[in-house]
Amino acid sequence: MPAMKAVVQKVQASYTENKSESSSSSSSSGFQGIGMAVLAASAGLLVAASSANAATVKMGGDGGELQFVPSSLTVAAGETVTFVNNAGFPHNLIFDEENVPSGVNAEKLSREDYLNGPGEKVEVKLIEKGRYEYYCEPHQGAGMKGVITVT
Repeated sequence: MPAMKAVVQKVQASYTENKSESSSSSSSSGFQGIGMAVLAASAGLLVAASSANAATVKMGGDGGELQFVPSSLTVAAGETVTFVNNAGFPHNLIFDEENVPSGVNAEKLSREDYLNGPGEKVEVKLIEKGRYEYYCEPHQGAGMKGVITVT
């Protein structure tokens, strides 16, 4: 959240400067200060929303390896993991129904359709805490699988 802190500090400095320059002039500068505060709050929400994307996983290594990069990661409950088609495609994303937390619908998390082009993405929001194992169906035999631990 350092970016949000910097935005808030700039707004506070601007508001203090405007307030001291026009303390006797009119109330419109007060409204300008309120507008700046609203702008800062909006920027803070935007920063908070973008931080909900916990991680990006490449589908295929940079050298064409049939693997997820990274193949193991830990995220907080409620965060989103973005899988990006990188190399060695086509790929898909299958969560193993026997290796997800109890009550999680692995089929709903999975993307059986192939990603055929570079840069294509799949986003998965993981709510339940636990261990999620997944694989690429056409490359599972080559070892293209991964694990996400949700805390």
